[in-house]
Amino acid sequence: MTYFLSLLMLGFVVGVIAVASSPAPFFAALGVVAAAAFSCGMLSAHGGCFLSLVLFLIYLGGMLVVVAYSAALTAEPFPATWGDRSVMWYAVVYALGVVVSMVWFWGGWYGVGSMGVSEVHSMVVLREDVSGVAWIYSFGAGMLMGCAWALMLALVVVLELTRGLHRGPLRSV
Repeated sequence: MTYFLSLLMLGFVVGVIAVASSPAPFFAALGVVAAAAFSCGMLSAHGGCFLSLVLFLIYLGGMLVVVAYSAALTAEPFPATWGDRSVMWYAVVYALGVVVSMVWFWGGWYGVGSMGVSEVHSMVVLREDVSGVAWIYSFGAGMLMGCAWALMLALVVVLELTRGLHRGPLRSV
């Protein structure tokens, strides 16, 4: 189980590096999908099956809609790919940053959190992720509405930043 979780964590880091080093939103969308898939795998391996499903469907769906809309507004005729030197340089720098931070924190984090929830508790009545969803909707309604407002604000900011001088589909006819 530890090797499987380590493989999922490595895939998540590679997906995040792919998002961070990609200058074109076309290729960053693939990194977002990979990072979300590997993080959902980590969550489900730790016992949060419902939470990982919700994350994969809602977060990934929302992010891909934003990325697709941004890509439509900023369509480049020849976008930079991951094989370009500048993009590879950023990817190597980010990977070296991950390796340096891993070496720096290796002694304190070794073996922490490598067991799933089902391995820790042998006889549980309620699953933690299902009862957590009930807590979100009963006591966290304000935080949920605040997060929805922040996502809407982020969407408007991204669309305004990517609009540029061409004004895209928002131009007057």
